[in-house]
Amino acid sequence: MDLTLSCMQIITNVGAAKSMFIMAIDEAKNGNITEAKNLIAEGEKSYIEGHHAHLEMFNGEFPKDFSQEHLLLIHAEDQLMAADNFKVIANQFIDLYERMGAVK
Repeated sequence: MDLTLSCMQIITNVGAAKSMFIMAIDEAKNGNITEAKNLIAEGEKSYIEGHHAHLEMFNGEFPKDFSQEHLLLIHAEDQLMAADNFKVIANQFIDLYERMGAVK
């Protein structure tokens, strides 16, 4: 198993998915619901490809020098990126509610 190649497959596919999901929100805000749904579907395909690469990593053997610290670093980076993603989503929702006049 080539750990670097597997990581790059995950980064590439999931990064593309994230971009498509953000573009879908922008399309929806502009009233282009069909295009937004198409972008979600395309993003889901990329996400699944990234997920498959991730699963393959865990079905194989890890290099001998792969340690608990590596797993902790991976988890820390995951949390960092999750926070970044939620910031993007939060800003999109704030913009949406602002446009709607903060209906209660």
